[in-house]
Amino acid sequence: MMLAVKCLIVFIIFIFFTSVDSWAFRCGSGLVSGGDTKTQVLVTCGKPTSKEKAYENQRGYRTIVKKKKTNKCDNKVERWYYNCGDMDFIYVLTFENGILKNETTEGRGKGKSDCRGK
Repeated sequence: MMLAVKCLIVFIIFIFFTSVDSWAFRCGSGLVSGGDTKTQVLVTCGKPTSKEKAYENQRGYRTIVKKKKTNKCDNKVERWYYNCGDMDFIYVLTFENGILKNETTEGRGKGKSDCRGK
């Protein structure tokens, strides 16, 4: 009995550490995951509720000659938001250079779902 418990604990720990990077966003009967292009996501999930372009690691600098403040961007990202309705979440898909890099949630969804199959 004790051996079975130890095996179960080892199995759970193994599953936890091997599944950390294996996330996917379900759109109806399709799935999108890291490495997919914006076109693949658009075909699979449809139009997002909203989009925004942002800069990560943004830092400002001043040019002395023109005396004009300009911004230098380290990393341009685009975020697509999918509001999956009252019984689900708002999902945020983050793209870098047109490739899906991350999927997170941003609170509970509201109203009718904009997500395919939900």
